Order: sequence, then C-alpha cells, then structure tokens
Amino acid sequence: MSLEQLKHDLALVFDDNTKTVIYKNYLDCTILFLIFLSTLEVFLSTFPGVVEKYGRVLDFVDIFTTIFFTIEVALRIWTIDLVDEKYQGFWGRVRYCFSFYGLIDIVSTYSYYVNMITPLPVSTLKVLRVARLFRIFRFMKSSRLLSAAIENKSKELLVSLQFLIIVTVILSFVLFFAEHESQPEVYSNGCVPMLWAFMQYIGDPGGLGDYPPVTHIGKIIASVIGILGIAIFAVPAGLIGSGFTDEIENDRHNEKLKKDLQSMRYAFKQKQCRFTKFIRVPNHVSVTDLQAEYHLDIDDVMAVVEANPTRFRLRNLAKARPVEERPEDKLVVETFPFNRSYGCFIDRGSKVTIVAPSNSSETAIGPFSYYLAKIGGFNYISKEIDANPNYTTSYYTVKDQHANSQLEDFLGDLKSLNRGEDNWMIFFISSCGGEEPLYPTQFHYVCCCKKGDENIEGEDASILDRDLFRKAYASISETLEKEYGYTSDCQRYHNTPNAKTKIETIAGGGSTCNAFTLRINWSVTCWDMRHIAVAKTLADKFNELFEPGVEKKIPEDLTKRVKEADYGYDFYKD
Repeated sequence: MSLEQLKHDLALVFDDNTKTVIYKNYLDCTILFLIFLSTLEVFLSTFPGVVEKYGRVLDFVDIFTTIFFTIEVALRIWTIDLVDEKYQGFWGRVRYCFSFYGLIDIVSTYSYYVNMITPLPVSTLKVLRVARLFRIFRFMKSSRLLSAAIENKSKELLVSLQFLIIVTVILSFVLFFAEHESQPEVYSNGCVPMLWAFMQYIGDPGGLGDYPPVTHIGKIIASVIGILGIAIFAVPAGLIGSGFTDEIENDRHNEKLKKDLQSMRYAFKQKQCRFTKFIRVPNHVSVTDLQAEYHLDIDDVMAVVEANPTRFRLRNLAKARPVEERPEDKLVVETFPFNRSYGCFIDRGSKVTIVAPSNSSETAIGPFSYYLAKIGGFNYISKEIDANPNYTTSYYTVKDQHANSQLEDFLGDLKSLNRGEDNWMIFFISSCGGEEPLYPTQFHYVCCCKKGDENIEGEDASILDRDLFRKAYASISETLEKEYGYTSDCQRYHNTPNAKTKIETIAGGGSTCNAFTLRINWSVTCWDMRHIAVAKTLADKFNELFEPGVEKKIPEDLTKRVKEADYGYDFYKD
C-alpha cells in the first residue's frame, strides 16, 4: 500500500463517521474502546485499595493508551487536510490544533509528556485525561446536530443576548437612582446594582449580590429582573430547541437526498448499443421512468438535480422537435462528464479536437459528441454547466471573452489544443428544434462564411486547408447518405454576419488551425436509435481524412462493462 493510499484510508477513519466502512471499522471501535478504558483507569485510580492491589495494571493501561493516542492524534493532524479542506497546509493544521476537538486531542494526550519536563499536579493530569471523554461527541450524531443547531441559531441567540444586556444595564441605572438615597452605603456607585442584577441571573452562588433593594421602585425592578432571569434560559432553550428540530428535519432530508441520488445514479446504468455493441450511458432518463421504477416524484428529482448541478440537469424534449410538429412536453434528466469549472476537458494528444460549446442548453448533442471523441481518440472539450444557474447560455458566440471566469477557463483550455495548421477543431451544436425551421438536410457545415457560400471561398472562412475540407465534406456526406439516408449541406441555411464573435475564429487564433461547425438535426442525435453508430461513422471518417496513419484502439470500457461501477460517467477512463 502506498503512502498516499494509507493517508486516504486514515482520513476516512478520522472523518468521525462510524458508518464509513474502512478496515471494517475496527479502528473506530478501538478508539472508542480505549477512550472508555482510559476513563475507567482514571476512575479506578481514585480508590486507594484498587491502586494498592492493581497499581501496575492501571499504570500499564495509562502508558498504553497514552502511546496509542499519541500516534492517533499525530496521524489525525497529518490527514486533517483530507478530512476537511479548511485545514489545508501547515497553518491549516495549526488552526485545527486550536479548534475544540483539536485542543481536546492535544491537551488530553500530550500533557503526559509536558509532565516529564515540568511536573504538573496529579489532579490536573487526571482531569486532562478524563477530558478525552469529550472526544466521544465526535462520533455522536446528536452532538453534531446540536452543534449545527446552535450555529444556525447563533444570530438569534446573539440578538437575544444583546437585548438582555441592554435592558439589564438600563434597569441597573434606574435601580441605582432608586436605591442610592435609601442605601447610600450599599449602592454607592453604578457598578453595584449592575453586579447585583447580573448575579440574579446565575443564582448569585458567591453571595456577591446579597443586598436586595428596599424601595418600591427597586422591588419592581427586581421583579422585572427576576422575569428576565427566567427569559435568559427560556428564550435560548426555545431557539436551540427549534434549531435542533430543524437540523433533525434537515438530516432526514439529506438522508433521503442521498438515497434518491443513488436511485438516479442507478437509472443511468450503461447500456449496449444494438448497432455498434458499444457500452454507453443513456442520453437521458425520463422523469416518468424515475417515478415508475424508483418511486421518485418530481420534487425528489428537482431536489437531487438542484443539489448536484455538476452531475444532473433537467431538459424538456419538446425543444428537440420543431414547433410545427406540436410536440408534447416531456421532462427528462441528463447526466454528463465533469472535470472542469465549465464542464469536461480531455486531451488525448490528437490533431482533432471535438468541441461542444452548447451542451448545457441543448439536449443529446453532449453524449453524441462525447462518444464520437471517445471512439475516434480525439481531444474533447464541452460546456456542461452555466455560470448563472438560472440562465442557460451557449459559448458558440462569444462577444466578451472575459465575461466570467468559467468562460475564460473554457477558452484557455480550447486555445491550448490549437497546436498548428494541420490541427482540426470541429464544433458540434444542434439544429432544427424549437422555433428553428425544419431543413431538408440533417447535417449542416458552417465555416464562418456567409450563407450561400457553399464553396467556402469567403475571406472570413475559418478553414486553412480548404481543399481537404471540400474533400472531407464530399466523402462524409456521401457515406452518411449511403449508410443512413442523411443528407448534408455547406453554408446553405446558416449565415455568419459577424465571424469575429464565432468560436471557430476565436479557437483558430487568427487562422492558425482549421475550424468548422457541424450543426446536426435533433432527429439524428436525440431521436435516432442509431446515433452511436452515426458517431462511430463520423469518427472513422475524421481519422481517415484528418489524422491518417495514426493507429488508434477502441477504449476497453466501450466494449467491456465496468463491474459493479457501470453507472453514468463516473468510472469512465479517458
């Protein structure tokens, strides 16, 4: 086992969740057992007869538990950056050492070694050792809920405390002026009534406020302070109780959310394409299927999607059909690969890069382009999520390259794949859905030329090797029509009024590589069961034309299932 793997495993042990099964939870149980054993040793050492008879056994237990916790605490500090990200680096570990549990760990363990240098009173050492019992709260779910309840209600508690202090100070001044003439030797200054008032809240254990008021006004104020003394416990108790109830509900909600997340993950079990025999993730799963098979209602689905925006998104398939067909609304859930702030980036060292700049707003084009790149061994970059979750956008047209950090990351990665004049960047977006016209052709090639420039002779064309592009267009079009009955066009239906804002031009970096867009009808990517076969055909043609002579193998995970992990894109290797 490597050092990194050991650190990772120990971090799972030290996450304070006894439900995390690692090393069969033997270590968690050992830690809890030794905490109780250490406390029992301290308890038994208070009996002189037991010490006299079993002193050596108690000393052995003391030394053994101290050595064990010394190692355990040191390892906990070492792995704390994996347990909680806020404790990264050297100073992060220092902050942990001064946190509540970190301080308990250090004080209850390392005080033993301090005693070797500077002798400490026996009673102090015993108390510090018993403090290990606080560590049990780490493993108690109720303590975490209570801590979260107090944290969530901290503002309300602070407001009530501020109100209590201000009212008490005001009443103290009134009490002073009411009692000063009657008891000048007692109420000699404003500190005395203030001390008296605050001592009433805690029962005046030291007798510091043993000088009650004697005037009528003073007694009324004393009664008001008595009522406040009740409120000082009742209000915080009510707030914490309310927060505790909220946390229990939140915990139940989170547990259900985890269960529903697993159900939605299982819904994306990889299936075999009947035409290519490739193992692939379904394009989408309908909400109706989730209701029928996994008993998830629309609220459950929405909650999971909202809580996992980098894994799932909702789509309406009606937008993948032209309006003139009057499609019915059909809500589906999509899943997608994600390893960048904007979506997915895979550099396979190829001369061909497949770019999907509109996946977050277009159905089905994402899986189509992903598998085309995977089958062909091409680089892949896709925009899967939006910087503003309430507003879907496409990166196909970019008016401001610095609009947000997500777009800057996307363009930076895209430009890094521009490696010379013999490189090809192919952009995939959808066509013929929603309010867009229904065109007679299914594949539309766009090269930043004006509509009608089917020979791509315009000066704004984003193609350097125009002869090779014309050859590729003719060859691919012929193959698609012969094998699938799909027809193609080039610059026939789509116009490019401002080529400088198009992603092909930006990616080309001023015509330093070849770039064109392939707009594909939704009838192909979303509604044709042969879409993976179509993707394979395109991948084979791209390799034949743009990267000839390069030997490539079909990835093993396309032809063989990943045992016990064949759900979604999580376990795909690229």
